[in-house]
Amino acid sequence: MIMLTLHTKIDVADNIADELVLPYEMREKSRFRAMLASGEEVAVLTVRGTVLRDGDCLKGDDGRVVKITAADETTYRVECPTPRDLLRCAFHLGNRHTQAQVGSADGLGFLRIRKDAVLKDMLEGLGATVTEELAPFEPESGAYGGGHHHHHGEEQPNLLAPVPLRQKIHRPAQVETAKK
Repeated sequence: MIMLTLHTKIDVADNIADELVLPYEMREKSRFRAMLASGEEVAVLTVRGTVLRDGDCLKGDDGRVVKITAADETTYRVECPTPRDLLRCAFHLGNRHTQAQVGSADGLGFLRIRKDAVLKDMLEGLGATVTEELAPFEPESGAYGGGHHHHHGEEQPNLLAPVPLRQKIHRPAQVETAKK
């Protein structure tokens, strides 16, 4: 029996054949083997840099469509008494290049990060309440990494901010030379 290969991310599907439940660590990879909810083994081969999100659909080489579901995993939920305090925590996490999910519940904001005792101590030192929880992890993709969507066989980046093609750096010495 030939293994099903899932290779094309699609936006909509009329019929979902199966489900693939994955933690975020696996959804960041572009080449791996996994087990569908039905027990069938599959190979996932996506474009490098593709991050699979909860609810995404992948089309297989036989035409079947599989829905991606974010698995529950051990995370920390970070809550603060004020929005300013939460913003401070987000700043310090970003300063450490830590992936973080931004969420809200009951009108209050929260952050979700992977379990890390050192970060927990830092966040508690900033006045945050850090609670371990089992939850799907969907971190922000970043200003330049909105993921990739395929349209008509072409890769189209879905960016959250413009990416400069070439950035000219101006140095005072260059400006003075140009004036002479």
